[in-house]
Formats: sequence, C-alpha cells, structure tokens
Amino acid sequence: SSAPGELPMYSRETRNARQPGTQDNSGSSRVTRPTRKLSPALGVKYVSGKPEKLTPEQARARAEELRRQIEEHNYYYYVLDAPRISDAEYDALVRELEELEGRFPELVTPDSPTQRVGGRPLEAFGTVSHPVPLLSLANAFNEGELADFDRRVRQAVGPVDYVVELKIDGLSVSVTYRDGLFVTGATRGDGLVGEDITQNLRTVVTLPLRLRRPVPYLVARGEAYLPKEAFARLNREREEAGEPTFANPRNAAAGSLRQLDPRVTASRPLRLFFYDLLVLEGEDEPPTHYQVLEYLQELGFPVNPHRYLCRSLEEIKERCREWEERRHELPYEIDGLVVKVDPRGLQRRLGNTSKNPRWAVAYKFPPEEAVTTVEDIIVRVGRTGVLTPTAVLTPVRLAGSTVGRATLHNEDYIREKDVRLGDQVVIHKAGDVIPEVVRVLTERRTGRERPYTMPRRCPECGSEAVRPPGEAAVRCTGGLACPAQVRERIIHFASREAMDIEHLGPAVVTQLLEAGLIGDAGDLYYLHQRYDDLVKLERFGPQSAKNLLSAIEKSKQNRLSQLIFGLGIRYVGGRAAQVLSRHFGSLERLIQATEEELVQVPEIGPKIASSVVEFFRQEGNLRVLEKIVRAGVNTRELREEQGTGPLAGRTFVLTGTLASFTRKEAQELIESLGGRVTGSVSRNTDYVVVGENPGSKYDRAVALGITLLDEAAFKDLIGRYSGRTAGADRGGAKGREI
Repeated sequence: SSAPGELPMYSRETRNARQPGTQDNSGSSRVTRPTRKLSPALGVKYVSGKPEKLTPEQARARAEELRRQIEEHNYYYYVLDAPRISDAEYDALVRELEELEGRFPELVTPDSPTQRVGGRPLEAFGTVSHPVPLLSLANAFNEGELADFDRRVRQAVGPVDYVVELKIDGLSVSVTYRDGLFVTGATRGDGLVGEDITQNLRTVVTLPLRLRRPVPYLVARGEAYLPKEAFARLNREREEAGEPTFANPRNAAAGSLRQLDPRVTASRPLRLFFYDLLVLEGEDEPPTHYQVLEYLQELGFPVNPHRYLCRSLEEIKERCREWEERRHELPYEIDGLVVKVDPRGLQRRLGNTSKNPRWAVAYKFPPEEAVTTVEDIIVRVGRTGVLTPTAVLTPVRLAGSTVGRATLHNEDYIREKDVRLGDQVVIHKAGDVIPEVVRVLTERRTGRERPYTMPRRCPECGSEAVRPPGEAAVRCTGGLACPAQVRERIIHFASREAMDIEHLGPAVVTQLLEAGLIGDAGDLYYLHQRYDDLVKLERFGPQSAKNLLSAIEKSKQNRLSQLIFGLGIRYVGGRAAQVLSRHFGSLERLIQATEEELVQVPEIGPKIASSVVEFFRQEGNLRVLEKIVRAGVNTRELREEQGTGPLAGRTFVLTGTLASFTRKEAQELIESLGGRVTGSVSRNTDYVVVGENPGSKYDRAVALGITLLDEAAFKDLIGRYSGRTAGADRGGAKGREI
C-alpha cells in the first residue's frame, strides 16, 4: 500500500504492484519487466509477409496497425513503466514499419515513429510566442522559508492541500498539440517567447507524437533531461574526441536540444517528464493539479511517478528530507522538490507576481560538495590519443562514496580554475556521477602550491603531444606506435558492446602486449598459433588459454555492427555503427564509401562521415583490418550470410526466455547452420522457438499453425545438425514439438 498522503496511482511502487512480475526500481534506469502469460497482448490483426508482396491497400492497413502498436507499446514502456513486449519484439515492429514506408513512401506520416531521426540541419531557430507566460519558480532554501510560503498561502486562501513533485534538473519546454497531433515545441526563452525546437523535440522517444485521443487543442509544459549514465557516456566520448565536456546534465540537455542539426539531438538519449497543463480546448480542464498529472499521463505524456499529495507543512518537510537522502538513487538528476497548491481554482485566486506564481515554490537542496587536497595530477592516454588530466585527491566522502580522483578535463579547464598541485579544492559529482573540481580555495594557499603544465610529450610513448586547431584536447601523435592507444583500442575492441570477447579484460590485454604476443586487435585472431607461449603467462594455464581462444574464435561470427563499433572510429558509437552496418551491408562497401555518400545516410552527419573516411585512409588501420578479414571474421550483415548449411531456407522466430541460451546465442546457433532468424511471425516462418513467458508471437504462431519448438526440441534439432549436445549439462531432455 502507498504511504499516507501518497496518491496510489502515482507511485511507481503501487503501479507496478498491479503488474505481476515488476518491482520498484527506486531510481534504476529500467524497471523489471512484468511476467507475461501465454495470451495475446495488443494482438496483431494483420501480419504481412514481405512488403513487396503487399497491395497498397494492405500496406496502408498494416502501416496504420504498426503505428498503433508502436504507440501503445511506447505508452506502456515510457509512461507506465510496464512493458508488454521485449526490446527485440519492439525493434521488429519498427523495422517492419521502416521497410513498409521505404517500399511505399506515400504512407509516411508526420507522427510516424520512423520520423524521430531528425530532418536536415536548420539555418537558425525560429521563435514561438507562448499562449500563456512560462514563469519561473521562487526558491525556498530551508524549512523556515517553506513555512513562510505555507503561511502566505493559508493567509490568502485558508487551509489547502499541496502536491509535491521532484524538481528535474533539465531544460523547460512547451509542446502544442492540435487534434491530438504534435505540431510545435519550444524552449521557455524569456517566458513570453521561446525558440522553435520542434524538429529536435520530435527526436525524443518519450515525447508522444500522437496523443491517445484527439484532443482539439492542448499546450503542456515539461522538462527535458539527460539521464546520468548517458551524461557520463557523452562526456567520455567528447573527451576522446577532444571536444569540451558539459558541466552537468542540465547543460548537456540544453545543448542537445539547441542543435541546429536535429540528427545530433537524435543521437543523444534525451528524456522528458511533463508536469503542467497550460492550455486546453475541447475538453473540461481537471479541477486539481494532481488530476492534471493523471490526465496528462492518460493522454500518453510521461509523468514522474514520484509525486505526493500532502495535507500539512510537516508532510511536505518529510518529503523534502526523504528525497534529499534518496536523490542519488535516481537515474536522473534532481536539485530539489516543487510544492504546488493543489486546487487549480485557488491557484488562479493566488495569481502571480511579475516573475513567479504565488501558488508554487521550489525547495532547493543544498549543494553536495566536499573539500580536499590535490596531491598530484596524472595524465591518461585514451584510444584516440587524447591526454586527459586527472587530479589525485586526498580521499573524501562525497554523495555516498569515497572519492580519490576527479577529472580535470583538459588544459583549458586547469587554467580557467587555476588548479595547482597542493591546492585545497571544492569537489562535487557532475550529474552525481563524475567527480569534478568546482573551485579552488585560493584563500587557503600557503605559497607552496605549484602550477601544473600539460606535458608536451606523451607519457606513454614519448611522442610529441599537440593541440590541434579548434580542439580543447592535447593529443599524442604516436598513433599505433603509442602503447597506450594500442592497449585502449584493443580493450575497446574486446568490450561487451563491441566484439564481446570473454576472458579478455584490460589486465589480460596488458599482459599479452607486454609479452609481445599481440600488437593490435588483428593479432588476437592468430593467438592460437602462439598457444605454447600463451600457457606460459602468469595466471594462464591450458584451460584458461583454451577459454580465451574459444571466445576469440566465437567472436568471428558477430554482427557487422559490432565489428564497426569495435574498430574505435572517432565519433562512431554503437547506434552509428548499426546505422552504417544496415545501410552498407558489408565492411567492403563501407571502406569504399565517400563523404558525400555517408552524409546521405540518416543519422550520419558531416563529422562522422569525415571521420569514417579518414579512418579507412590510414595504412595502419587497413593493415589491422586485413588481418581481421584474413582470419575469417564476419564482415557482412548476417542476413546476407544465409543460404548454406543444413538449416538453409528455414526461418526461425524466438520468443520468451530460454534457460540454456541467451537470445543472441540461440540466434548465432541457428545462423551458423544456415538458418534465418526474424523478429516477427508470418506465414513464411518455419519454426517458433518458445521459452518461458513467451509473447504475442506465440499466439500468432498458434493462429497460423506454425510449428512450435520448446527448448528441449530446439536443443535436439541443433544437436542433430551440429553434432553438439545442446544444453546437456541442464538435463538434455528429449526434444519434442509443442
């Protein structure tokens, strides 16, 4: 049950309690998916075969159905935190819609989920006049000031209920809908006029492009933010690229939404929470603020689940104390709570000052900072050669953990803050993630502090370190001759998001390099020729060596997108690698692509295009690629690999959770035998492999009479053709068809 005063339907805990299998994530970035029964969920009314086989009428009907399903799943995932299908199933719906719209361009609509990638760059932002002023909030910095606010409200209108919400630290935006369709988005600006960021907001996946019913006219206000993990990842990428880092997630969100190129915005995982209804026509306005929040959520807007109805000042104080302690549990940054008078009629009676509403106040948390001493400044060399300075600190407790190091970003940052060895400094965690020096306590200097200068030689290889024009970073010019760059590149190549080579962590990479067994990522695929040397290494033995070699061999069958990402091309992250893989279909075609061809690819901007072309011009990179290709690593989209093997011509669909395999392992087994794995069930599907808690694919397969294989039958089939006893260690049950 919910806490006293908390609205049950608003709390994530209570809402999930109504969805079996979910649990409170208390701020984690994902919520556990609910257990699904073997019954249709948002059932498919019409499933097509290949788009080229459809008539225009069938294609239109299917596209409308796909858009409806995707919108519904977005609502359950982003608004209710209660997803009904897996990510893979969702991706399959989007891919099918993309294929349909590619085949029938006339079917593309402004509210289609495929239109979130961002259009062409703008020359400049236009302006939008807000229909009502977007005011800022007055602040309360302690409980005494909260009491003053409550006293003023009660003197004016008498006893009143309040709604308390988390104050998301992001960028305020307004959005306008006509007949349920998103038409305009704007920044707050000066409160009266904002910048038109419609194209950029369209790329944010949590923004509904179509409301759940066609409200004639509506304007809502919300907050755009960047989750903590995404902020940390973005800053790491910018440091590697030699670009200035963002000071905090709020600045990162603002910078992302104010990009003239919407494709840049699309590449950053921005999110939105909505918290106010500014204008509503054609429907009755909810009479209270908490009913407004409920109304917005029912329409499809993401609304923060942590919100409370409080009937006394003491309840408000308790919530403020609670979240001052719990703020670090959240996957996004908050800087306080917002207290609002609940009845909308009383809000209007209280009115506004020239700047702030009299019916709301922001309770601001005191900044979490700590004072410590800079004992040393060291430099780390990244895989692109960027020299990143890091302050070694006297360990101190901060935001729930012990901090001993803090990033100094680059030499401009050190100069701007005037950080010196021996200085006492104030530190905080940027986005509650990255320890960072805020300011130097110059008044405490003793005269023994020493200025720091960035090295002009790489500390790893001794090559000249230079600062390219227009960049904030100093770079090592040693390239592949720099052991730090080589080491970091190999570590990146083997990482889970890239080639996913088990047993090849940073320590093992360093060991292999120091022993001279490898010199680059390509050499990994020839380690089997050095087996005798490998088993002689410290902490290595026959079994460890075999495990490593087996993992390297297995990585040869990875997807092309994993290889592209693993190469460590500057600016090419996981999403860009997928886009390039899907568009070009093979590494050979990508190598030959020109900048002009690359910038025509959706989501690939000029910086990425230039970087890709430059990477494949370098002889050292081509030599590494030659080794990789010669070793037999997959360099083509796996769908082009089908057609040979005992399962050639057979199409499989996977649904539910398998006990003996991950989804990826099962797919790789099928594809290694020539079979094909697709994301949706059609009349062309031969087998549906059914694990625990299958989804709507199970129901579709039953309706179409497709052969269903339980896990035991699947193991038997794979074992029959591959000669392996699949999952024998788990019982090796006799296979059977369902």
